[in-house]
Amino acid sequence: MVRERRTVPPARDVNEVVSVIGPGMEITGDIKCDGTVRVEGKVEGSIRATKSVVVGQTGSVTGDIETQDVVVGGSVAGTIAGASRVELHDTCRVRGDIQSRRIKLDEGGHVEGRLHMGKGAKATGQVRSASIEPPEGRRPEQQSRRSSLPASAARN
Repeated sequence: MVRERRTVPPARDVNEVVSVIGPGMEITGDIKCDGTVRVEGKVEGSIRATKSVVVGQTGSVTGDIETQDVVVGGSVAGTIAGASRVELHDTCRVRGDIQSRRIKLDEGGHVEGRLHMGKGAKATGQVRSASIEPPEGRRPEQQSRRSSLPASAARN
């Protein structure tokens, strides 16, 4: 008699887990997830994921998103906080503030809100934005006009 050995598959790494909210699916309430959340349906509530949140072209989120990486191809109404990066596709429609170390916006993408970029933009819900002051004695329009002149003309 031959015994068949059954092995238990190893537990999946959290970074490999993908939770999908499919087309036609609607969720009302907050989502907290290890790994990645992909939204192709509709979510009314905040999403917190340890790795990433992807909002597909048919996806819609009404609430805040907080994670490492965010990719938006659909619509989001709320604050997006991507600790590492936020990528906004040409089909996206975002109404709310975006904070991340890196932000990529494809031509055609629509954003209505403030962008906070750099090391100070952390996914903590608190936004630190620095004001940019023009050089002493110059107004911003003078600075940009002068910098567009050739070097020989700028000396005059």
